[in-house]
Amino acid sequence: MPGIPHCDRLDEVVTAWARATPGAVAATLGSERLTYAQLHERVQQLARALLAVGVQRGERVATLQTAHPEFLTTLLAVSSIGAIWVGLNPKYQTAELLQLAQDCRPRVLITRSRALGRDYALEIEALQRAVDSIEHVVLFDGDPPLPGTVSFSGFLATHRVPGLMLARARAAVLPRDPCILVYTSGTTGTPKGALLSHAGILGFAQLQNEIWPVKPLRTLNFLPINHVGSVVDISLPVLAAGGTIYFMEAFSAEQTVELIQNEELTWVLTGGSISVMQMKTAAFAQATWSATQLLVWEGAPMPVEQIRTLMRFSCPFGTNYNMTEASAITVLEPTRDLDLLSSTVGSACPGASIRLVSQDGLEVSGSEPGEVWVKSDTNFLGYWNRPEATAAAFSTDGYFRTGDIAVRRTDGRYRLVGRIKEMFKSGGYNVYPREVEAAIEAHPAVALAVVVPAPDPLWQEVGVAFVVPKPNRAVEGLEEWVRQRLANYKRPKRYVIQNELPLLPIGKVDRAALKRMASQ
Repeated sequence: MPGIPHCDRLDEVVTAWARATPGAVAATLGSERLTYAQLHERVQQLARALLAVGVQRGERVATLQTAHPEFLTTLLAVSSIGAIWVGLNPKYQTAELLQLAQDCRPRVLITRSRALGRDYALEIEALQRAVDSIEHVVLFDGDPPLPGTVSFSGFLATHRVPGLMLARARAAVLPRDPCILVYTSGTTGTPKGALLSHAGILGFAQLQNEIWPVKPLRTLNFLPINHVGSVVDISLPVLAAGGTIYFMEAFSAEQTVELIQNEELTWVLTGGSISVMQMKTAAFAQATWSATQLLVWEGAPMPVEQIRTLMRFSCPFGTNYNMTEASAITVLEPTRDLDLLSSTVGSACPGASIRLVSQDGLEVSGSEPGEVWVKSDTNFLGYWNRPEATAAAFSTDGYFRTGDIAVRRTDGRYRLVGRIKEMFKSGGYNVYPREVEAAIEAHPAVALAVVVPAPDPLWQEVGVAFVVPKPNRAVEGLEEWVRQRLANYKRPKRYVIQNELPLLPIGKVDRAALKRMASQ
């Protein structure tokens, strides 16, 4: 790790910075400031309490919390003793919470009793009744606590083991041990829990900080704690660099723009629908973001006109391509090259081996599209309690099958075409939505486009394009624009213009909801 000794466990990065810069701020929320020394002490206390109630290596501890500094305490304490941390989204409904808890069977639940205007008393009671593995429910808030629960402070005060016992538990933890269980999106079926290791997460944090060097590292985190972006892409790289995480419990486009400006954040994550919403705010027109050293978006290409708008800021830009199961696939080094930023996701990450594979299992050549297969030390360990799904996810020689389609350019950089599950056939031809979306987004009045399939009696499936216009712009001549750029089978048969698109909790467009709308 840059600036600190080699670390084998997630909590060790905080311990190292607590010794080197104890007064430095690790995390904030509003006026609250949590230093590295304070975070280290809280992690120590909670780890001792968890051991005292019998939490063993490999057992699960679940946390229901907003994007809040307190979530770091649970993540680091649980993983430090060899247990597996599971983040729960406070937007989940009772059935969703029960589904995940019944699958991972946590021994301890650490939760809010109220968050974002919602009371969780009924959900907590339902979890206690239906999930018999839960032995302790600890509340971050609530005084007096709910029946059958204990306050966080009371839990720490009541349960404590000697320091030697804590040291022994931590000494038994190996770098490749699982430490986090992240449930993948359930839009295409039942969510699966992906097991991530200490070494994989720390390796990615080091890699990101080396390729995207920012000092001091100060960034915003408004993503839900159950999402890999919140934990792996933002929180751990910042902690590894001794930087500061500015948490925001509920996303507000206006407030993000203001916070980046007022707190002089140096690393800014934006992209896609988030960027569109930010650009529509009054604050964006006045923002200079003069302290920002790097502006990045991850996982999906940014429309070229959005990039041009962001280029009013003087900093370089970066992008990458990763996913829950594979943290490091491709990355684009800091640049202001519009072609690279708008049409590629960079080159293979250092240490990652990439194959592009056809539907018949053969590696493609030249610029042919193929499924991305990747082998890397940052890949996940497998799916929780799903040996068949794990086996299906990997090739016989250890490559993870991403399900994404890409082409390799002559310069060695990759361009994403779409997902296998998003691809549809129209009249027997394969249509990759991302290619169509890029053509639509090139229109000067379009801010964002999402293409989904809809049933068709003649062609089996046809594309329906949902288009978000730029502020105060009318989208005209779109069909002719696309006709000049795409073959007829690729062109959407219907265009829906609307100011906003449905979003998932992580800020990405909800394609499943759009497919339902397109089929009506």
